[in-house]
Amino acid sequence: MMRDALFGGVNAAVLTPMHADFSVDLDRMAAHCRWLLANGCNGLGILGTTGEANSLGVGERLAIMEGLIERGIPARVLLPGVGTPALTDTVLLARRAAELGCRGVLALPPFFYKNPSDDGLFAYFATVIERVGPGIAFYLYHFPAQSAVPFGLDLIARLLRAFPGVVKGIKDSSGDFANTRSYVEAFASAGFEVYCGDDGALRDLLLIGGAGSISAASNVSSTVNAAVYSAPDSQTGTAAQQTLSALRKAVTSAPLIPGLKALIARHRGDTAWTTIRPPHLKLEPPAAARLFAAFDACNVTLPPA
Repeated sequence: MMRDALFGGVNAAVLTPMHADFSVDLDRMAAHCRWLLANGCNGLGILGTTGEANSLGVGERLAIMEGLIERGIPARVLLPGVGTPALTDTVLLARRAAELGCRGVLALPPFFYKNPSDDGLFAYFATVIERVGPGIAFYLYHFPAQSAVPFGLDLIARLLRAFPGVVKGIKDSSGDFANTRSYVEAFASAGFEVYCGDDGALRDLLLIGGAGSISAASNVSSTVNAAVYSAPDSQTGTAAQQTLSALRKAVTSAPLIPGLKALIARHRGDTAWTTIRPPHLKLEPPAAARLFAAFDACNVTLPPA
């Protein structure tokens, strides 16, 4: 595995708790971040898909970055999502992350216009990186099922040539391990960090030189992720991966974000955690019961809140 990666290890794609009026609940979010860091997480991917970032305005995203740091979450462990269709919004978010002391940002491609050329995507990222300036690493976010704009090998190679040491890695949420492997084989020898979004692929990725995971399920599976990361080539790591794969399957048996919020609400005894911003909706009780049964069948006990 890549041991010296900037965000190497287990990174949770952190949920964003909300008040009843759908405003962000920073106190609950900071408490959840502290719990994750105490229970296996090396880093925190905030403002990503799982964090409902594309349901949040730019001002709200800035307030989350600033509010978590004000509440004692170290900036160095935060990997904020900054990718938007608007180049200027992406620059604003990434520049503020750098000012706050974050070491890296995770950037979706501009995802509204479909089938952009590699020249167009290169121009977008080159402009963002140049306007943000030095001092922060950029991680690409490959999630074609949502963005419909993939990161191909030629584009990544071009970005690495133009911005060595700045374009540092990629999160692959394609669910296609052959694609994940292609990133490792093409670029890991140059220090390019490859992270999986699919917890079921964590051990296999580590064994071929990947850096770790940035995953939604880590909100409830971080201790198991950590067991895989600590010894992927051991019997303990193999057994932990079997459990982690089962957890991932259980968590994705329901709509992912409301399901994770329901699991955290049950664990904390705090129904406020089920609040979710439309168009997402809370799980109906029968769906929640099925999710809880699937999760409990994995025989994993979450650490105390």
